[in-house]
Amino acid sequence: MSGNATSATVLGLGDMGSALAGALLGAGRPVTVWNRSADKAKPLVAKGAVAAESAAGAVAASELVIVCLLDDASVREVLGTVSLAGRAVVNLTNGTPRQARELAGWVAEQGGTFLDGGIMAIPPMIGQPGAFVFYSGPKDLFETHRAAFDTFGGSNYVGEDPGLAALHDLALLSGMYGQFIGILQAYALIRSEGLSAVEFAPLLSGWLGAMGGFAEEAAGQIDSGDYSKDVVSNLGMQAAAFENLPLAAADQGVSAELLAPLHQLLLRGAAEGHGAENLASVIELLKK
Repeated sequence: MSGNATSATVLGLGDMGSALAGALLGAGRPVTVWNRSADKAKPLVAKGAVAAESAAGAVAASELVIVCLLDDASVREVLGTVSLAGRAVVNLTNGTPRQARELAGWVAEQGGTFLDGGIMAIPPMIGQPGAFVFYSGPKDLFETHRAAFDTFGGSNYVGEDPGLAALHDLALLSGMYGQFIGILQAYALIRSEGLSAVEFAPLLSGWLGAMGGFAEEAAGQIDSGDYSKDVVSNLGMQAAAFENLPLAAADQGVSAELLAPLHQLLLRGAAEGHGAENLASVIELLKK
């Protein structure tokens, strides 16, 4: 096998790709980099990276090839121009479980091995406490290169199925965006009366922290499929109370469109006979 097993190649030097390459350099690894716009390699070259003139040259330089591009189509386009025989391809490009599974099969056909990843961090967090990355695919491949992965942050292996890293990634992002929606709606209401969002922020943060136990409580109910135990505030009551949120928003001249999907699910759940159950039963309405 050609290439240096302790070295790494990074394809794609956007903010995230550059952060990944920088973390590898900081750990003392030889790093080869490539980007369509060659100028983006200059800061990394100044730190000791080698800039390849082509994607093929970059892939040939290392057994470990880390890919961080715009999307699945970009990954296919770039990897389709190179030889992947004997290469460990680690795709840290954001994508879907289906895309990861299909890409894993395609890389195998080209003679390479494949791990998919989901980065739970923004670029400045890479290599810092709090950053972590999901990985899925062959466990032996993950273990072989774990030392390199650990330079990015916590390394969380989630299973042999290549699609599981993306699944975990997108599930956490779904939770995050759901929380963001509520936060923005709360500030819209506060600002509708000219009140300070900054002054309201500690109240909001404290309240969200107090409600944080819902994730664990709902998880147990969802896994068991039993939403009838320990019901404190049932779905029917919450559906009725929720009516005040869009009404108040309208009175304040604020759109309730961020909350509308949940409102409709609550009303539907109550109408379909789930009013006496816990709020978590709404998840059953999301299943196709």
